Amino acid sequence: MDTNHEIPDLTNINVQIANTYSHVVRAGNTLYISGQAGVDYNSGELVGDDFESQARQAFKNISTLLEHCDSNMSNVVKTTIWLCDANNFAKLNDLFVEFFPKNPPARSTPIVGMPIKGIHISIECIALV
Repeated sequence: MDTNHEIPDLTNINVQIANTYSHVVRAGNTLYISGQAGVDYNSGELVGDDFESQARQAFKNISTLLEHCDSNMSNVVKTTIWLCDANNFAKLNDLFVEFFPKNPPARSTPIVGMPIKGIHISIECIALV
């Protein structure tokens, strides 16, 4: 069966490959990046217990995936950011400006509970190539 999308090979950036979903799917000139938590790709562990360190790592993970797929943060057109604590909304806004200093993408930010204990944030995005 032919498909109109592809799954990029991520083995050279140490992404923990999931059996149930793809971290990145490319369809034409569009990249769909699955939710990224504050997990270090090398260790497979959360980078810290605090919101800011996890959020920074999640944005870095997205940047790494985008660059691997010949794109970058300036090509992100939409993000969905699952935030576990509404009290971190202002910190998130500061980080968003830092990672998207010009022409920020559209964003949805639901406040949710995460199924894995200790995760404060998960970010997915859609970007152009």
